[in-house]
Amino acid sequence: MWDIRSTRPDHMMEKLLLILVALAPCWAADLSGKLLIFPRESNIDHVKLKTSKTVLNSVTTCFRFMTDMSKSYSILSVATAAHTNAFVLYKTDEENVFRVHVLDGGADFRSVPIAPNTWHSMCTTWDSATGLAQLWLNGNSTIKRYVKNGPITGALSIVLGQDQDTYGGGFDAKQSLVAMLSDFHMWDYVLPAAEIRLNMDGPCFTPGNVFDWRNIQHELAGEVILAKASDVV
Repeated sequence: MWDIRSTRPDHMMEKLLLILVALAPCWAADLSGKLLIFPRESNIDHVKLKTSKTVLNSVTTCFRFMTDMSKSYSILSVATAAHTNAFVLYKTDEENVFRVHVLDGGADFRSVPIAPNTWHSMCTTWDSATGLAQLWLNGNSTIKRYVKNGPITGALSIVLGQDQDTYGGGFDAKQSLVAMLSDFHMWDYVLPAAEIRLNMDGPCFTPGNVFDWRNIQHELAGEVILAKASDVV
């Protein structure tokens, strides 16, 4: 028998509200003029980024951040079911040393000084054809180092502020990020050096085609706060 209640406006509104509640934790938004605050060491606090891409033939990431930490911390962690370290940008316990992981391989980049309580622009590139990766800090590049070649394939779990020891989880507070971070972009190709310098100099650059800070689908977890940059710095 036909249930007339299913056509009542209040019944339809209830259904709509349930859908909105279910979708509320994750949304795409223009984060221009905003920043993420990771306020504490935690195995909970992180930001999950959503993409439908299942293949990364190469990677470039660029962002700005400020921290007072000298210990190890994970800025970006990309995992697949086959590789928990599919692509990771990680500050080691060693002074001025960052590590890039690709497909569970890794390479250390030395003499990358992060002055505390100062805004820094950082980019990372990796070319799947050659396996070479490179870091950029405030307009200056490191040497290129071999990490691993071959594409990253599979459903991507992408996290800011934690290192994934399992797909989508396995966080360790000792590896968590305590910082402020903004203007995160990600491309599935190696951005030319001239474009990287434009990114570091100001807003006139090609936005990320995987993640664009001006239209980024994200989910905050724990005590991570999204704030207006003008209210913080």
